[in-house]
Amino acid sequence: MNISVSRTSTDYSFLGLFSGSGGLDLGFELEGFNHTESNEILDCAVDTLRFNRPSWKVIHDDVHSYNPSKSISPDVVLAGFPCQGFSLGGHRFKADPRNHLYRQVIRIANKLRPRVIVMENVLNLRTMKHPETDLPFADQITKELKEIGYATKYQFFRVSYYGVPQTRRRFIFVAYREEDFGIFTYPEPSSNETTPYDFLYDLSRDLNIVLPNHNPAWGFKSVVHLETSESFNESDPTLPVRFSRTASDGTPLRSFDYPFPAMDTAPVWGWAQGNIICRREAKDRLNSKYIRNINADVTLWRIYASRLRSFTAREYARLQTFPDDWEFKGGNKRDFQLQIGNAVPVNFARCIAKRVLETLEFVDGKRSMKDYLFENFQHSLPL
Repeated sequence: MNISVSRTSTDYSFLGLFSGSGGLDLGFELEGFNHTESNEILDCAVDTLRFNRPSWKVIHDDVHSYNPSKSISPDVVLAGFPCQGFSLGGHRFKADPRNHLYRQVIRIANKLRPRVIVMENVLNLRTMKHPETDLPFADQITKELKEIGYATKYQFFRVSYYGVPQTRRRFIFVAYREEDFGIFTYPEPSSNETTPYDFLYDLSRDLNIVLPNHNPAWGFKSVVHLETSESFNESDPTLPVRFSRTASDGTPLRSFDYPFPAMDTAPVWGWAQGNIICRREAKDRLNSKYIRNINADVTLWRIYASRLRSFTAREYARLQTFPDDWEFKGGNKRDFQLQIGNAVPVNFARCIAKRVLETLEFVDGKRSMKDYLFENFQHSLPL
């Protein structure tokens, strides 16, 4: 069971922009921040937020039209603005209009004047150039935040060192308008990476566990991979496998001892049990369906096993460290995968929230310098 224990509510509040299915917002709530409003445009994500947090005020609107009242006065503005235009998984078109949505964050922050702004995106903001200035997007965003009175610290992370069982890398901006907040530093990585055992093993072995968004059933239908129905021992291990990206260099067979590859909206994962074989095979490019290039000679991964099944939405959500009682709404599998794959992993969001909270408490005299150093630098500074 994946359970998140929240800390006692604090005096600090947040507002969420581009909230999606709630990973970043939920992480801050679990660390004691009080919700004011969330803004999101995707229908199914709005339904997810409203279902799980009926007390939250969720504004279903395009961010360009969103104008929160100054009276909200949040301490922190959160924004996981869209990454598709920056991501290596996309076209990386510099003029993609989604690449400029960060300016809506700056517009709203300039109106509300929060003490802290937290923005999340992909690693490629470091290198991709802004079409207007030719500065890397990270530096351009920092420059525009400075123009409205905010200093910025940014850093990138491999989330497997922050309680998340996957190797996903994220880029975080923390901007602040109070000089004393300059003491802020990002959380240190743990000494060991998080593995998927505690998140997935129980679901791999027991199909009778009842959870939201979880309806597992053996019988994966594929023109690529084959469920052989060969006899096997029920005690044989059930192992995670990647059904998509069959031309990848990496084997599709995974173990519970290492973090998963980065979770996003594209890969299709599942389970294999009994007589598992993963091997590269040449595709029949003359007679097979869906041939894009008959001259290609790449070999593709094929998976054979006695039985196969795809991941449920709950299993994907566990990789993103959503608690099991966070239920996703939508009309089809794509709705679920978009929401889950685009989310900020909840455990990672909590790590950022914890450091922001501790710094605010220090600035406000609620935490001594000794306590602050002990909480945040005990592994890197002498006391």
